[in-house]
Amino acid sequence: MRSIKPGRGPSKMAGFGSLFAAGFGVLWTLLAASSGAPVLFWLFGVLFVVWGVVQAVYNFRNAGQKNRYSAFDITDEREEPDPLNERFGSPADGFPQEEDYDPDGGTNFCPYCGEKTGPEYAFCPNCGRKLPE
Repeated sequence: MRSIKPGRGPSKMAGFGSLFAAGFGVLWTLLAASSGAPVLFWLFGVLFVVWGVVQAVYNFRNAGQKNRYSAFDITDEREEPDPLNERFGSPADGFPQEEDYDPDGGTNFCPYCGEKTGPEYAFCPNCGRKLPE
């Protein structure tokens, strides 16, 4: 099964953007405190700081880690396993995989919905899509 992982470059750029957001939160909080603004305005800045730090840690970790969390550029599990699948199980568990498909006959599976088909089927009886030859 393929998983989609973020590229290392975009993750690092997002990490720097998150640090910028945290810096904005610090600046906002200081300006709100010095101008005598209500506490609600201070909390908005604190929220930006917390959000920026959490996102920066996540993105820099994704940029430098061997096993990244899934989201963008396609890799194969044999090349690089998905840590979320290791922790929570694969979303494809219980569904037929590519290796279950038998193009030479016998019992086949629709690659689109997973329904069992036979060699005599040209279209899936469940989803109606044309089956590969």
